[in-house]
Amino acid sequence: MRKAAVIGSPITHSLSPVLHNAAYGALGLDWEYTRLKCVESQVPALVSGLGPEWVGLSCTMPTKRAALAFASSVTSRAAAVGAANTLVRTDSGWHADCTDVDGVVGALREKGFSSGSRGVVIGAGGTATAVLAGFAALGVSSVSLVVRDTSRAAEAVATAARVGVAVEVLSLSSVDLGALAAASDVLVSTVPAEATESLASDLALAPYVLDVIYHPWPTPVALAVEKAGTRLATGLDMLLHQAFGQVEQFAGLPAPQEVMRSALAAELAARA
Repeated sequence: MRKAAVIGSPITHSLSPVLHNAAYGALGLDWEYTRLKCVESQVPALVSGLGPEWVGLSCTMPTKRAALAFASSVTSRAAAVGAANTLVRTDSGWHADCTDVDGVVGALREKGFSSGSRGVVIGAGGTATAVLAGFAALGVSSVSLVVRDTSRAAEAVATAARVGVAVEVLSLSSVDLGALAAASDVLVSTVPAEATESLASDLALAPYVLDVIYHPWPTPVALAVEKAGTRLATGLDMLLHQAFGQVEQFAGLPAPQEVMRSALAAELAARA
């Protein structure tokens, strides 16, 4: 039996097994996809110890940077983001990719976003770097990065340079967020739900909004976007689209997208 898993810590909450097991079942593959608890320092030993039956790993926090460093080969987008959420076994070792970029692109395209040059990103953490790479793939050429502490934006700025996106770093305390959002083509919030309570109505002024947070739901941003009548993509949309890319890399077959959507919806209903 072939095996795959999601690694990270904490890991019990991960929805990846729901998506992947549904996919492999629909593809007629007798595969097992599980969860493996793993912190950053444990990545090399864990991956090196996997037998030949292991085909791939989904990497969640805090393992993404370690996965990139461990890999024997990496895609250009994983190198640009500085993190890998995907490890695929090859004849020569483990190949790293970042399908989080697919998650951003797919989530926004699904909601109708097709083109635009001006983007806004709230936050500058690990997810923000994947968003910047996704923006580049979508043709967004200029991005305002809004952060509480501008000194912590260096990694995001470096990613922007690698993917060819012009970026300005703005302090949340001094920016007119509503005006910035209204003048943008697309906005992505990468910060926790509680951090957006006072910002949500301003963020909702952007024509397309992606809120990467999906628990707890609905988020303040989601409620504000619904009230404003603009287009909302969610972290669950991102989760689906990044998983489509992983399934295709692990199995070498097109992802059964509707089966995966249905499995996710059923799991969420069961958890509610």
